[in-house]
Amino acid sequence: MLEEGTKAPDFTLESDSGELFTLSEHRGERIVLYFYPKDNTPGCTKEACSLRDSTEDLKGVNATVVGVSPDSRESHIRFKEKHSLPFTLLSDKDHKVMDVYGAYGEKMMYGKKTTGVIRSTFIISPDGTIEKVFKKVNTATHGDDVRKALEN
Repeated sequence: MLEEGTKAPDFTLESDSGELFTLSEHRGERIVLYFYPKDNTPGCTKEACSLRDSTEDLKGVNATVVGVSPDSRESHIRFKEKHSLPFTLLSDKDHKVMDVYGAYGEKMMYGKKTTGVIRSTFIISPDGTIEKVFKKVNTATHGDDVRKALEN
């Protein structure tokens, strides 16, 4: 997994709107880039809703939230509509971006080793440097945890 202080690797992925999202085109913005396993699952819904509920606070500290999962654009659209998510969701079907960020690989799930998306978040500074990495995410409080990290 990438570490704090390193340059965030650039990427381009399809967004829920059908447009391409290229990280380098957002230099000058603080990006909260979060990787999650699957739309409309209990943990991922809790995490997304926690970030949704903190959106205004995050805007106050000049941060834009962007979520990434392997799900399709159509799945992202349904997920956003169902939970009123105000941020962009990106599709990384082949896990290429997740691999580069270290957000895909071997993990423990219910006591068993498995391979999949490693729930993690990267706060990327306006100059493109990774400011903060959340390797462990509390889905219920993640929005507040991100806000606190940005305020420090």
